[in-house]
Amino acid sequence: MLERDIEKKVKDYARSKGWLAYKFTSPGHTFVPDGILISPLGNVVFVEFKQLGKKPTPGQQREHERLRAQGVSVFVVDSFDVGKGVVDAFL
Repeated sequence: MLERDIEKKVKDYARSKGWLAYKFTSPGHTFVPDGILISPLGNVVFVEFKQLGKKPTPGQQREHERLRAQGVSVFVVDSFDVGKGVVDAFL
């Protein structure tokens, strides 16, 4: 499954559970995660979508660690099941 298909399916699932789902871009700041999910309870989760088995680039990994150091939840999602698990864990 392509990255964009995983992203769409996970975001659709999140929305069906009452989450807000946004595409995340930060002009002039590369390597940020692909999306932001906000639960009905106010949990904010950054998500990097990848094809099955693919890993974040070194630049993406650095940015993920920078966010985590600030106490932010960042997940790498390479399948619908992983994404569903992230959403369900915060409900």
